[in-house]
Amino acid sequence: MAKSLQHRGCLSPEGIIREIQINLLECKVCFETFSSQQRERRPQNLSCGHVLCLECITALSHPLLRKLECPFCRQLCSVDSTSHCQVLSDLKDLLLSQSPSPSAPSCRAKAGFIFPTALTCTTLLLRTAFGGWGTLINPTGIAVLGSSGTIVVVHDGEKRVVVFNLQGKKLHSFGQKGAASGEICYPVDVAVTPAGHVVVTDAGDKAVKVFTSRGNHVLTIKDSFQMPWGVDTDSCGHILVSDVEAGTLSKVRVDYSNGVILEHQTTISDLQCPKAVAYCCVNGNTAVTEHLTDVTNPTERHQHRRIRVFTKEFHLLYQTDTFSLTLQSTVRLSFSGVAFDRDGDLIVIDSDQGMIWSLGKLQSGPVLTPLVGDHLVRPVGLALLNNLLITLDSGDHTVKIYSPKSDAGPVT
Repeated sequence: MAKSLQHRGCLSPEGIIREIQINLLECKVCFETFSSQQRERRPQNLSCGHVLCLECITALSHPLLRKLECPFCRQLCSVDSTSHCQVLSDLKDLLLSQSPSPSAPSCRAKAGFIFPTALTCTTLLLRTAFGGWGTLINPTGIAVLGSSGTIVVVHDGEKRVVVFNLQGKKLHSFGQKGAASGEICYPVDVAVTPAGHVVVTDAGDKAVKVFTSRGNHVLTIKDSFQMPWGVDTDSCGHILVSDVEAGTLSKVRVDYSNGVILEHQTTISDLQCPKAVAYCCVNGNTAVTEHLTDVTNPTERHQHRRIRVFTKEFHLLYQTDTFSLTLQSTVRLSFSGVAFDRDGDLIVIDSDQGMIWSLGKLQSGPVLTPLVGDHLVRPVGLALLNNLLITLDSGDHTVKIYSPKSDAGPVT
């Protein structure tokens, strides 16, 4: 189901009720509230233990075999073995009958570090969410197309690239699943050039593929990578690509009009399992996350993570890692995504804890500021547009848009 509430800390009664409503009393496929009175909205137990509404079970199941793959754990479940989840119905009735009393301002704990509520869920507020299972399937990368705010997502659907507007309306999709020219095997990340070209890293084909914003194939960059992973583009449209197996960061200059590679340069060659890449338009710096396996315990779940920031000439400017941050603040971050905001501050995703942080500019040491700590299950991608923070959540297959508390109303 949803992310566990075990790390919610000392939330007020109102906060606890809201967490329960969001994390337990909504179907995490269609985001509709469970209801015992509406047959199609009744919460149903799958044999794997996850709960969906009856309508989503019907929509996801094979009409003849009467089986479905759980959208969360991938276990094959029989429709005939589902049962009504009475405990959620009772919980909803109980909450409706209660009126929580006012309480003192709350605090919140994450990973042993306590913050005032004003710095967590109230720093940025969720304005809208869209997608869900079916519209998006195991999404892995997100980018924003120009100042219009068009959102580009890569996922495991039949057409690998999906384009939305800021309100969540699906505009079009492209990148047919496959290995032929113009097709995509296994997309990992996506970036958009200033001129609007869409760049996708395809780990299945070990290539970087370039399309127009409408989905026309422009170019495939192959035979230069062992396993391309993270991607971003600089202000000139040059492509920055990390290679997790080669341990490199490459810069590729492309003639987009003619679909020709002008230059392929390995700018950094001593990285360790580099993944996410982010370019800063303010100063031309580039950030790369590294996943460092402990050689003494390679199966350790919380692997050592590091962020290195390079100048526009690709000289190391500064770096920080999970161990250093733990010593400073007791917070053990697991960097899974990175971006720069419009002031040049470094923003990171922690997918393990379901949080987004600002690390500041790092030159004088990281200043940890939690930006988002609620409504996220497993965030994997991040894009920023003006005052909006746009997050890709693979946990419930959605795009979620946050903005400061002072910005009233939904995203328009």
